[in-house]
Amino acid sequence: MSVAFDDRVCELGEGVFWHPARGQYFWFDILNRRLLTRGANGPQDWRFDRMVSAAGRIDDNRLLVATETGLAVLDLETGTLTPHVAVEEDRPETRSNDGRADRQGGFWFGTMGKQAQDGAGSIYRYYRGRVERLFAGVTIPNAISFAPDGRLAYFADTALGRVWSQQLDAEGWPEGERQLFLDLQSEGLNPDGAVCDSEGGLWVAKWGAGAVMRYSPQGKRTHQVTVGGVHSSCPAFGGSDLSEMLVTTAQEGIGNPDAAQGLPYLIRPGFRGLPEPLVIL
Repeated sequence: MSVAFDDRVCELGEGVFWHPARGQYFWFDILNRRLLTRGANGPQDWRFDRMVSAAGRIDDNRLLVATETGLAVLDLETGTLTPHVAVEEDRPETRSNDGRADRQGGFWFGTMGKQAQDGAGSIYRYYRGRVERLFAGVTIPNAISFAPDGRLAYFADTALGRVWSQQLDAEGWPEGERQLFLDLQSEGLNPDGAVCDSEGGLWVAKWGAGAVMRYSPQGKRTHQVTVGGVHSSCPAFGGSDLSEMLVTTAQEGIGNPDAAQGLPYLIRPGFRGLPEPLVIL
């Protein structure tokens, strides 16, 4: 069972994460260029002059944010967004999409065409001051997430309906070739954002299906939780014991959306998550 967590509608909700020091969830509305949160003092949001989509915590007050022109540092106290590393700044046709901190202190993030142009995107990794492109020719990068031991990454191309796994070395860089983990084309399922639980299960939001589905490390579907929004886009574990999950949804692409679309939904999946690592600048 899911309940609406906040009544502010997102055209494209994404990039949700739990901030333990603040005891709050944060999430993005990419197309409306804003970051949202809700805490003890009620709702709050930050609005920007460019699209923003995902973030990792640097410390209690700063986030490393993926934007359409690269990575930037956001000071949550002042609201100042300071450019950090330019990425595809010379490509106005692209923007950032899914992203997540890895367990070595790096940050993975994807880019894509603003019109989802075929193969226009890439997946990058930021690590201790440098950015490297890991995968090119991606249409809609999503499902970036990491196994509990930090030695396995997952990522998807939503347009292909596929999720891959990638072995990582001790510093978190890809080691060997990626392996196909899930091929969801035959089921007509569209993998969007994802997150790993403490047992190594991968929870994948399914765009168009109004659900988050859990897969074992062997790729077997084990659980499914439905949410109110049809376009479920990104899950994150949270709460004081990481036993909750907040799932963003979107209105994008829905003609005459009802009041359930574009809201974030809180569920109790029956599993616990893992603390999100800090990003090392």
